[in-house]
Amino acid sequence: MFFLSHLYSVSRMGQDAGINRMETGRTSMGYRTTLRHLYTGGALLLAASASLTACESVHDQIVDKENSLAAAGFVARPANTPERQVMLQKLPPNRFLQKSFGDHMLYVYSDPKVCNCLYVGNQAAYGRYMSYVQAQNLADQQQMTADMYQDASWNWGMWGWGGGWGGPWGGGWW
Repeated sequence: MFFLSHLYSVSRMGQDAGINRMETGRTSMGYRTTLRHLYTGGALLLAASASLTACESVHDQIVDKENSLAAAGFVARPANTPERQVMLQKLPPNRFLQKSFGDHMLYVYSDPKVCNCLYVGNQAAYGRYMSYVQAQNLADQQQMTADMYQDASWNWGMWGWGGGWGGPWGGGWW
């Protein structure tokens, strides 16, 4: 009974006029405000946790990329002098650049945040790295496909996603 009395409060004016909010189906404004604060707080908490997870995963992705670069044959050159620091800051971070020196091509990858270094490799190292990236993408796609078809007897219809499910726009809109 306390739960109902808390949700459906009767104002002083409503009692005098003989009107009960429970009969009219309207809830108190305090309840709506409390719900709004709960939803807003929950949304902010969810956004904060997602952004922290994204920051951590970006760092992990950069570390994985650098490990792959080293395995492919790129050499890490630390920015351990003021001149190298200035040059490293001029390059776009975490991107490949092609630099030609005479008759050969070099590929550079700058990392001012994690290792504060410049990865330098030749065309063969870049080719090995790109082959590794393509193989990794293929392996990720195969794993995702295997996960999707792991249990063919799983019935999504019991969870609300069946043949006719399509959200508020109906099925097949995408």
